[in-house]
Amino acid sequence: MFENYTYLDNSSITRLDERVFEEMKPYFFEKYAIPTSETGYSMGIEAREALERSRETIANVLGAPPAEFIFTSGFTESSNWALKGVAQAKSGKGKHVIVSKIEDFSVLNSAKALEKQGFKVTYLDVDGDGLVDPDHLKDSITDETILVSIQHANQEIGTVQDIKSIGEICQEKKVLFHTDATHTFTRLPLDVQEVPVDLISVSPHTIHGPSGIGGLYIRKGTAIRKWMDGGFQESNRRGGLENVPGAVGFAKAVELVTPAENRELQKLRDHLMERLLKEVPRTILNGHREKRLPQNVNITFELVEGESITLHLDMRGFAVSTGSACFSRTLEASHVILGIGGGHERAHGSVRFTFSRYNTLEDADNVADAMVEVVENLRRISALSQ
Repeated sequence: MFENYTYLDNSSITRLDERVFEEMKPYFFEKYAIPTSETGYSMGIEAREALERSRETIANVLGAPPAEFIFTSGFTESSNWALKGVAQAKSGKGKHVIVSKIEDFSVLNSAKALEKQGFKVTYLDVDGDGLVDPDHLKDSITDETILVSIQHANQEIGTVQDIKSIGEICQEKKVLFHTDATHTFTRLPLDVQEVPVDLISVSPHTIHGPSGIGGLYIRKGTAIRKWMDGGFQESNRRGGLENVPGAVGFAKAVELVTPAENRELQKLRDHLMERLLKEVPRTILNGHREKRLPQNVNITFELVEGESITLHLDMRGFAVSTGSACFSRTLEASHVILGIGGGHERAHGSVRFTFSRYNTLEDADNVADAMVEVVENLRRISALSQ
């Protein structure tokens, strides 16, 4: 059914790379024991060694010691743990948390949950490109602030934050700093030896790795409560059976990402962006033009609904996503587009195209050609353009 289908929603999830799957297979069928210590049986020892090799591979990309990287079930758990775990550990020193208005829901809803527990949350405004103002952040930090959580790059519009400057502000103010790096991990440099960040959420599901696995970097000395009660797994930081096949797949996915691949993604991004903005009238680029994820294009097409574009593209064999409320389970328009001051009409007409290693320049041209026709046809019949 999907043989000639072009998937361009790679910031939601990516196709698993066959090489990742092959690396994982033995830990499903041959080396499936739980990862035991050196005093256990040989199959468990081998599983433990694979888990620790994977941890080291992933931690190395962050410039971190392996002991500071903890496996989780995904970026949602990682961000929940970062916010709630720190809040619980440091509530005696203050009950104020700062996040931006355009964070992913794992951060925003964790912050809302903390509000119900008596914490005060400041939701920082961003500018029209989605950037946080460092001076505004600095002014928002009080003696009660215990944590700042600002994403490395936005999941919808692709804007990349200056997290080094943000981290330096937090370091100066002696406030912990968490960043959700789900969409930048391996795509953009992030070294904890250079960036003063205390907690980082990561996941392989957008780099052709498995879903159901993620990780949280926790800098040594960071006050954080154990997330899941159970056994003494993950250095007694998170109870529960370790996902060894997932960890192995995570590490392999990390190894397969190259600078050349990221440059190719940026080439596809720029090509599609240029064509759509030039060839389709009344379009608005969402997000910063230069400070942007290499794989992300997000454009609002005025006088047309995003869900209509999505459905028509699907019939032509393309998968994209939209910020329209009709395609949201909450029946609300994209909080990100609204957060950058776009308004409901701009949110309803927004479409996100995100590339992966399995996309080509031909894919970019084909979807651009389709968009020219689809938008023209929809505007012709749209009540918005009457």
